[in-house]
Amino acid sequence: MNYRHIYHAGNFADVFKHWILTLILQHLNQKNKPYAVLDTHAGIGHYNLDSTSAQKTLEANQGILKLLAQSDRPESMATYIDIIKHCNHDNKLTAYPGSPAIIQHLLREQDDFHACELHPEDFETLKSSFYADKRIHLHLGDAYHALNGLLPFKQKRGLILIDPPFEQKNEFDILIKNLENA
Repeated sequence: MNYRHIYHAGNFADVFKHWILTLILQHLNQKNKPYAVLDTHAGIGHYNLDSTSAQKTLEANQGILKLLAQSDRPESMATYIDIIKHCNHDNKLTAYPGSPAIIQHLLREQDDFHACELHPEDFETLKSSFYADKRIHLHLGDAYHALNGLLPFKQKRGLILIDPPFEQKNEFDILIKNLENA
């Protein structure tokens, strides 16, 4: 696998995906009942937008940086923006929270989060950031196998976030087949 999310962190697709993720988690949090989250392609969790890799593509310029420059953002983005600000200091955006960081931020004590990552180096980075949180369960390996192993959630409520790298031409077919199996 060649895909590394750092090259695309904070791009327009991330902004949209993470905003919607935030809204769904806020909705799940309206009930006191516990839930589980499965992020099938978790990445490393946090991204340094000043890194050489992120600077190669500058995709955040047309995503999160463009959004933060807007003064007329929808009110529904407030929590998402607050999470981003929480990850940064001095009003300078250098850190972009990936889905694991956003999920962790909104997860309650009674909830569970399963994060899968196939890339060994990225998994080690993910592990170093999230290992101490007892609500978070980290899995190195193929996310599609995790679907079969982790479903159904014991909580009977939850969210499955599937955002593969789409490096394989038949990724949609693989995704659908594995969802049907799960």
